[in-house]
Amino acid sequence: MKPVVIAVAITGSVPRKKDNPALPVTPAEQIESTHGAYEAGASLVHIHVRNPDESSSSDPELFRQVQEGVQQHCPGMIVQFSTGGRGRDPSARGSALYLKPDMASLSTGSVNFPSIVYENHTTLVEDLASKMRDNGVRPEIEIFDLSHIHGARRLIDKGLMDERPHVQFVMGVQNAMPADERLLDILLEETRRILPQATWTAAGIGPNQARVMEWVLARGGDGVRTGLEDNIRISKDRLATSNAELVQVAAEAIARHGGRPATPQEARQALHLKAAA
Repeated sequence: MKPVVIAVAITGSVPRKKDNPALPVTPAEQIESTHGAYEAGASLVHIHVRNPDESSSSDPELFRQVQEGVQQHCPGMIVQFSTGGRGRDPSARGSALYLKPDMASLSTGSVNFPSIVYENHTTLVEDLASKMRDNGVRPEIEIFDLSHIHGARRLIDKGLMDERPHVQFVMGVQNAMPADERLLDILLEETRRILPQATWTAAGIGPNQARVMEWVLARGGDGVRTGLEDNIRISKDRLATSNAELVQVAAEAIARHGGRPATPQEARQALHLKAAA
């Protein structure tokens, strides 16, 4: 049975507790929610942190608290920080990278979002990539558009990252790339041409989460992504009770395709990360 990495995006920057009370906002809540997801089969956690009013934060101390709690309670789990831009000062988006998480998200170009332009100027992208390289942080390249694959190639050619990034296609964000199975094939073909050594996954936003996971698994992807950042519901009529419940849905999808959730050690090997200390 093929091991498949389950990434759980526990919080994000958009949902609020009024949308789903299970959303973990404080570091303690995030650690507890991650632990439940870990026990359900997640081997990678994607972390955003929030201010007391639930707005997005770049405070390194909050990232540190969550990182240390995950390392203590979820042995070997891959810790991935977000450097995403919604609600954050661009100059602060890489401020926690000195904490040396295993991975960090990296968007290589700009894109329209529902109510803003998610702006990723070349100077900012290269600065974030440099910080990741200097701190031994493996990037996960967030692909919102075909050109972003080529943006990753330019970073490799400039020596800002190696030939083996982890690539995630983000599908279903309003005004950005739709969740269309044909588009996934185009993106995957171009990635294999431009970034032949990359590992890959895809994230489906909102009601697209389950169908995008199925597309990824049918194509032998290295991982799937789930979590309350992307989708707060189990069905149209029912909110998810936890990140762990969404991870369980992902694990069941993996089993239907003849695989199993990767252990943290297997996930680290698959994504070219060193073993946990």
